[in-house]
Amino acid sequence: MLVGLVVLAAAIGLTAGLVSPAEAATAAPVAVTKYSHTSENGNWVGQGGSVAYTPKTATITVEGTAEALTARIENDTDWWTVELAAPAGEKLHPGVYRDAERAGFATGRAPGLDANGQSRGCNRVYGQFSVNQITTDDSGAISMLDATYTQRCEAPDAPALKGVIKYRAYPLSFSYASEPGDYVGQGRTGTHTGATSLFSLRPWGVGGLSFEASGKRENWSALLVPPTGEVFEPGHTYTTERSSGPGTAGLDVSGFGGCNASNGSLTITKLARDTGGTVTALAATFTQHCEGAAPALHGTIHYYA
Repeated sequence: MLVGLVVLAAAIGLTAGLVSPAEAATAAPVAVTKYSHTSENGNWVGQGGSVAYTPKTATITVEGTAEALTARIENDTDWWTVELAAPAGEKLHPGVYRDAERAGFATGRAPGLDANGQSRGCNRVYGQFSVNQITTDDSGAISMLDATYTQRCEAPDAPALKGVIKYRAYPLSFSYASEPGDYVGQGRTGTHTGATSLFSLRPWGVGGLSFEASGKRENWSALLVPPTGEVFEPGHTYTTERSSGPGTAGLDVSGFGGCNASNGSLTITKLARDTGGTVTALAATFTQHCEGAAPALHGTIHYYA
């Protein structure tokens, strides 16, 4: 449920007022629970292979608190465990935790990490992990988690095991790909997640939305406005210009620069509104051309959807 996101928003400085979408549109956001990892050749734990599980193929649980938690993935033939622990005296929060040591045996203020399974584990861990989202319930137990990790056994240059844990998490990210010659993106590509960046979504004008992503020395903004007299609907692709009009949506994305005039397209893939009609969750993709030029900026927005 999106109710738990209120806790996260307060914890990492996102826009206040997120509520459960009682009046959700079609293509409403869905919480994600899954686990996957890949391992390089020579990695002891993963044996050079990869795995991927969802609730349809394994039981996936997360136990513990923001001080230390354990993710368990089990089915009839496989079992994997991932432990994440905050540095001594701290709680896990969105961010990147470098120089992790084996959870339960970490020294000093090192964060803890221990990914093991199928009777294989590390004696000594060298690694790091990122927490994109985390919330707890009233008892302090983990209620939502979105994290990634990289673990090496016994030596800092040993083959790596890389994993992704999502537990009742709603997607939260911004990614872009700028073609050579595009002024706004300067030909670059990038992805922002909760481990490094802050996000906000606010009403803008009549039926419009203002999305912002800030992190990694970048500040992105996107103004999305439906065609005159319309409201955004999921599953719709809109023709866009910088300013909206009859039959044309407004799209104005800025990053390393901005457009004086633009044209392109905007697809609303998922959308949720509260009982008052305010958009609380959004997933969208866009393409923007500045000044009528051919080079494009492509992007994807996931705000709890």
